[in-house]
Amino acid sequence: MNRNDLRRLDMNLLVIFEALMFEKNLTRVAEKLFMGQPAVSAALGRLRDLFDDPLLIRHGRGMEPTPRALAILQELQPAMDTISSAVSRAKAFDPSTSCDVFRIGLSDDAEFGLFPPLLSQLREEAPGIIVVVRRANFLLMSSLLASGEISVGVSYTTDLPANAKRKKLRDIPCKVLRGDKRPGPLTLDEYCARPHAMVSFSGDLSGNIDLDLAHIGRARKVVLAVPQFSGLRALLAGTELIATVPDYAACALVEGCALRAEDPPFEINAAELSMVWSGVHDNDPAERWLRSRIATYMSQPLPAAASADPDGAHR
Repeated sequence: MNRNDLRRLDMNLLVIFEALMFEKNLTRVAEKLFMGQPAVSAALGRLRDLFDDPLLIRHGRGMEPTPRALAILQELQPAMDTISSAVSRAKAFDPSTSCDVFRIGLSDDAEFGLFPPLLSQLREEAPGIIVVVRRANFLLMSSLLASGEISVGVSYTTDLPANAKRKKLRDIPCKVLRGDKRPGPLTLDEYCARPHAMVSFSGDLSGNIDLDLAHIGRARKVVLAVPQFSGLRALLAGTELIATVPDYAACALVEGCALRAEDPPFEINAAELSMVWSGVHDNDPAERWLRSRIATYMSQPLPAAASADPDGAHR
């Protein structure tokens, strides 16, 4: 296909093709691209004619890409990234007049403890923008970036796509949340004896805290796992349950309630909270503005009042 032949190619088809390769589901692609499912089905038919390949075939209850489709995706993605980057760089960005849509992936702790002041600043500088937050964690971040469902994410991260960039925002020290009124901090024996609640996106009942305890020959008993931090306020209040959470989540949770936060009675290795983004957006003026605000407002020191006296008065 030469340059003249490219005039007959609908770029929208390639966008739909990429989404189909990641989602493997016509309904989800339709929702993601704000299209009707019949339109996506018709586009798949045109793509099959274009590439002379089935591209997606039924596999059990789902659909899987053919080897030819995966090879096409591997060739097309860098080209589409380059086109997207070139168009983005050509576009001036003025936050005061922008109506851009920004798609951010946030882990629950970052959304709960760090996102509110960031959103206030974004709304102040750019009142016309739209912010879409997707729930993300180290398990989901890579696929969300690779599929283009988010342009930037904030979480503890591990493996990332080859073209992803990463910037450390802060360490993640931990605090122990408790809702009882007994004075004094917990000893290590008390910490291990008390029932524990934890926030677990995947439903696991153990995490890095348990590894740190194991290093000193101790263990805790997790009796409750919940999917998000906001529920801990009601669950811990007036009970023996305790929870070990990132300090910035603890700071938000103790605000205006009887919970208090204290240092753990043993050393916990602090993980890193990072901002990650797709390399295709590296020089996009709008995305660079967004990343600069994330870096500023999600790495600020916490206010001093992150704990409370047993009678509920913060200190």
